[in-house]
Parts: sequence; C-alpha cells; structure tokens
Amino acid sequence: MAGRNGRTVRDLRRANRTAVLQRLYFDGPLSRFELGPATGLSSGSVSNVVADLVADGLVEEAGSVDSDGGRPRTLLRVAPASGHMIGVDVGETRVRVELFDLTLTELARAERPLAQQRYDVDVIVGHIRDGIAEVLAAAGLPAERLLGAGIGVPGIVEHTAERGAVVHGQTIGWDAVPLEALLRAGSPLPDTVPYLIDNGAKTLGQAEMWFGAGRGARNAVVVLFGSGVGASLVTPEVEQGRAVEWGHLTVRVRGRRCRCGALGCLEAYAGAESLLARWREEGGRVPEGTDEETALTALLAAAHPSGDESADPVALAVLEETAEYLGAGLSDLINLFQPERILIGGWAGLQLGTRFLPAVRRHAVSYALRHPARKVTVDLGRLGPDAVTVGAAILPLADFFARGGRRPEPAPEYPVPAWRTALEERAPH
Repeated sequence: MAGRNGRTVRDLRRANRTAVLQRLYFDGPLSRFELGPATGLSSGSVSNVVADLVADGLVEEAGSVDSDGGRPRTLLRVAPASGHMIGVDVGETRVRVELFDLTLTELARAERPLAQQRYDVDVIVGHIRDGIAEVLAAAGLPAERLLGAGIGVPGIVEHTAERGAVVHGQTIGWDAVPLEALLRAGSPLPDTVPYLIDNGAKTLGQAEMWFGAGRGARNAVVVLFGSGVGASLVTPEVEQGRAVEWGHLTVRVRGRRCRCGALGCLEAYAGAESLLARWREEGGRVPEGTDEETALTALLAAAHPSGDESADPVALAVLEETAEYLGAGLSDLINLFQPERILIGGWAGLQLGTRFLPAVRRHAVSYALRHPARKVTVDLGRLGPDAVTVGAAILPLADFFARGGRRPEPAPEYPVPAWRTALEERAPH
C-alpha cells in the first residue's frame, strides 16, 4: 500500500535498513542508542531494523561500552563475511581483479599484463573471466555468494536496456562494445550476480570519496593520471560522481595529435604516454622493450638521480612542461566547478608523487581565477594503485546498500536470441 508521497511500507523498510547499514558501515561500531540520532529513526524502529539485520546475518555484536549509570550498551557492526564483491580495473598496463569482503578487506587478487594485444576486446573479456574464476578459487568462495562484480574501464559507459553496459572507448579502439553482454555470455558467474560497469576515473573517485582523501568533501574532482588523463566530478547533486572526459579538452589549436584522433587535447600533453614520447623526441634514452610504468621510472631517475650524478636537463624540462599542462588543465576544472578539493591518482600520478605536486599546484593557481583558486586544495589520493579496483567493488556495495541489504535480482536476459548466440560463439574459452 502506497502512502501520500507514493512510498510503500516496503520502500520505508528498505530505506530504514539502508540508513542503519550505512551508519554502522561508516561510523560503527555503534550502539542501538547511538543509532537513533545518527539515522533519525525512533528507538522502536532502530530495534526492529537491527533485529532484521541480525537475523539476516548482516549485523553482529562487537563488544559493549559502559552507559551513564545503566547497563552496558551492546555495540553493533556490519559483519565482514556477510557479503563479498569483486573489483576489476581494466588498466593501461594490466587487468587487475580483486575479491573483497563486505568491509572491503582484500581476500584474493589476480593480474593479467597487457602486452602486444593491448585492448583487443576478446582478450580483455578473457582476462576478466579468468581473473574472476581465479580469485574465487583462491578464496574457496562459491560464485553465488557474490553481491556483484564491479568493473572500471576507459571510455564512456552507456547503460542500455537492450544490451546492458556498452563502452565507447575511442582512445583504445572500442566502438560501442557491449561489454556486459560479452561477459555474461559464458560467464563464470550465475545470472543472480550482476556485472556493474563504469568509467575507471569514476570508480577511482568513488573510492577516494568513500575511504580516501576525499572523505568529508562536498565538492571534489578526482583525477586519474595514467597513460592518458581523466577525471570524476563529485558534487551534492551528483553524489556518486560523474566521469568527465577532461583529457580531451583542447589546450592547443592544431597541436599534437591525441590518441582519440583530434589535435591539441590535454591528454596529448599531460598524459604519461605523451610525456615519454616528448622525452624520446628530445633525445631522451627511453629503455627499449619496457612498459610505460618502467619507462616513467627511468625518466624520473634521469631527472632526479641519486648520488653524485647530474640531472638530465631534457628529462627535467619535459617534466616541468607536463606539470604546467596538467596545472593548466586543473585550472579549467577549478574555474568550471569550483571544487574544494582536487585529488590526483592513477599509476603515473602515484609515481610522480610529491616531487611533481608543487609544480602542478603552482601552475593550477596561476592559470585559475583567484577566488576559486584560493578555496581549493590540490593533493595526491591516498588509496594507492588499488584505488580503481576498490572503487569498482564499491559499485555492487552501493547497490547492496540501496537495496537495504537485499541481494540483487537475477540479471536480465537480453531479448535478442540470435544476437546472444553470436556472442556466445565469439566468447573466448
């Protein structure tokens, strides 16, 4: 039965369960007495919801604390083993798959390097499937116990009714790739376990906002600085974050050609791929046959050698130019969105780290309008190289919370039998 605002009793119960679960998850352990003011629920509602969650195995006791002259109060927490999620990072040098319990403690991981085939769709799909099977086997966990598998990918992710999540990754050669359907065809997961797919910069932003340097901020931009650059915008209106194709802002008319095919994109100047290309063009000694992470390590060593060696002036100049372009790109974000925090993550951002950050800050402030520039801080993310996989695992976790701790419905069968058969025939074995 629906009330005047259209909400049913079932909706109300779900909302109450969500409120209690989230408070225990982020602020617990808490007593029933503390949950009342924390959630805005009456003591009777808290008792009923907690009883339901304990019966479902989602909440457990976690000791007790003394009260003011009364009986000790029992503390409650979310039970870590009551749910499991998988996070997948389809990165620029590897596909990383991690299995987590409900409190996002890592239980197992698998990695598949990306070499010559790079972003061949069938190869990526095979790596994801194999990695999921590997981490489940390593932990001895039945696939049915999963709440879902979250996947962070490069590019724009379109969620469609007919084909599920479709990825438009122009820089990696993906043109409307129906990734969700490809994974579901021959999947190691049952239909009751969903695949939740989103942009990797957005999953990075989600992780930093929930557990990292973004906690407590209302307006923030989280930057993924890797082979290319991307960003996630978080505002009160878009609390879950929104991926923005920041790397493809034009910073120089008729400039360098970007991986997307256009001229003068920020990514063509500020990404690690372009940074290494410019070092090579200026005569830098880029190690042959190495991946980008190893090559960037060599550039940093040349620019900031240890011992009595002199710095490579070309490497220093390329790093300074990259810092200026990145800072100028950040100034656009500052002027457009006026965030209170900008956080830089991604494998290249982590490698360049604190040595690179002061120059980026200096250029960002110098190019931005004074008023919003005075209010923003620019820092590194705190979650390290696993931030994208943690953020990807948050996708099924957030869905689980939104359902009030209920497991998801069975995944949909896409209504084109011949097309589905073609996908299954194409799927790697």
